[in-house]
Order: sequence, then structure tokens, then C-alpha cells
Amino acid sequence: MTTDARPPGTPRLPPPAPESERSEAPAPAPSPLAPEAPASRLRSALDLIDPGPVLPNTPIPPRSSTPPPPEIPPLPVAPPKPLLPPEPLSDEPGPLRPVPARRPGRVAAAAVCVVLGAGLLGGAAAGTWLDDDSDGPAARSNYTAARDLWHSVPVDTLFPRTIRGTGAGPGGADREWTRIAVAPDGDCADALDPLLLKVLEPVGCARMVRATYTDATATSVTTVGLVFTQAEPAAMTALANRFANEKLGDRPDLMPRTYPVKGGVAAAFGDKQRASWTVRVLTDAPVVVTAVSGFADGRAITTPQSAEQATADGASGPAAEAGLGHDAKGIADNVERGLRKKAAASPEPAP
Repeated sequence: MTTDARPPGTPRLPPPAPESERSEAPAPAPSPLAPEAPASRLRSALDLIDPGPVLPNTPIPPRSSTPPPPEIPPLPVAPPKPLLPPEPLSDEPGPLRPVPARRPGRVAAAAVCVVLGAGLLGGAAAGTWLDDDSDGPAARSNYTAARDLWHSVPVDTLFPRTIRGTGAGPGGADREWTRIAVAPDGDCADALDPLLLKVLEPVGCARMVRATYTDATATSVTTVGLVFTQAEPAAMTALANRFANEKLGDRPDLMPRTYPVKGGVAAAFGDKQRASWTVRVLTDAPVVVTAVSGFADGRAITTPQSAEQATADGASGPAAEAGLGHDAKGIADNVERGLRKKAAASPEPAP
């Protein structure tokens, strides 16, 4: 008789099967992570969990160790200004617009620029005035030195023995004149016609020197003269302006006189043979330069022409066609240049 030692209420297990009926398949290994539990118990546990609503698949951003920068609020945008209507064109004055306040720094800089610019322009203008100032020390010195040249320099300096005029003839031809006589210095009464002497009266005649030249062909003769006056620059300038304004240099009754030379090509060179002339009143020296020309054969001229008229383009007549105007002008030009050059080189006389 077998005794059942199990406590009451314990279910009875079936007897083990015999070894011959047992399966050779190995039993599954138990899970190392959790103890084996019946499937019924797992299903009942899952049924107790509320899965909730199903969410869509959203990409999960990668994790970063740096926190995202804070969001910057957008700047306020001012509302656009309304467009002003165009102002009507009118000649009548309208209301003045307000002028924005100027910055002191910019105003000061602009003022400095204006002052510097005015100074530069003023300096340049002053330099020009000084260069052109006929009353400067050098000009006054030359003026004073020229007054005494008639007796302080050799005659060959005032009247060279030979004068070469490059391009001084008709059509730009070269001319050459040779001195044949020099008149003794004297007063103006014997050397000038009464009417010309009267015109020169405001400047006063101190002394006059003259010389006569002939051209290379000995067909023309010319007398050149220098009238040294007693006037100051203001009086010479006034006389020069009168000659220019009244065109006194073109008047035949104001022609200078000739200096004939006996026994030579200028023996017949008298008042009736005067064909062309020039009278120049200098303002940088107390001197009046004169020149008169004519034919060496003694022919009389009824219609004389001033040197300016006889050398003009298209001029006709005996004086223009023979180049007598070029003779008077060319010789006067050369003597005038020599006078100025000598006055500039001469030392100022002691007071």
C-alpha cells in the first residue's frame, strides 16, 4: 500500500514516462535575461498596457551637444514715406524749404578750402600784375636811363652802320640797309614840321637825333629819328593814347622831315619826296621814334601812305609796290629795339 505524502490540495502529477518513450530532442536553454514565463501570462500583461493613438513616422533630429542659438526677433520696418507731388515751375518766389543744420567740422573745412583757393588765385594774379607793372622799379630805372641815351652812348649804338631786317621786306623777303649819314643832334624845331611839333608839345622836346639809310640797291632812302622828351610816363601814355584814338599816325600832315645828304644817293631827298612814314610814341621810355622813306632818284610823291597802310595786305600805290613802307617800318623797328636794349643795360644815373 502506497502512502501519498503531498499536502492536501496539491494537484497530482502524472507519472514519469518510461525512458524508452522519452524524446531525444534537447530542451531549450533558458533565457539569461529573464526567467521563463508562461505565454498566457505575457499576453495578459500586454493587454493591460494602453498603446494610445498611433503617431506618424517623424524623423528624429540628431542630438547635438551645442544648444541651438536663440531666435532673433525681426527688425521693425518703417512704413514707406508718401511721395511728394512735383513742384510746379514758376518764376514767382515760393516758400523757402527748411535748410538742414550743417556740421561745424564740414563748414570749417569748406571755409579753409575757400581761403586757400582765394590765396592761390590772388597770389597768381599778383604775380601777373607785378610782371606787367610798368611802374615797377626796373621799369622806372629803364625809363630814367633812356632819357640820357642821346648823349651817353656812341652813335653806332643808336644807329648801327648796317641794319639787317630778316623777313622785313615785301612778302617776307630779307632786307638790308646801310647808314650813309648822321645828323648833328639839335632841337625839334628844325627836324619836325610845325604841326607835328605842336602835337608833341605836351611831352616837351629835349633833343632829337637822326640818321639816313639806303637799301642794298640804293633805290630807296630812309631817315630815322629819335625825339627825346621831358615827359614822365603818364604824359607819354596820354600822348600814345591820343595817337591811337585819333589815328594821328596816318595823317600826311604829321609826317616827319627828311635828312638829305649832299653828294650822295639822298641828296634829292626832300619834303616832296616823302612817300611813307611812321611815328611811334613809346610809353616805357621818354622817346618818340620817327621814320620817313622815299625814292633815291628824287621823284615827287603826290599820294604818300603811312607805313601801316603801305604794308597792309593788298595795298597798292608807289610806296606799297616799291616796299617803301617796309623800309620805314623795318628801320624804325630795329632802332627801337636797340634803344630798349641799351636802356635796360645802362645803370641808373646817380641822383
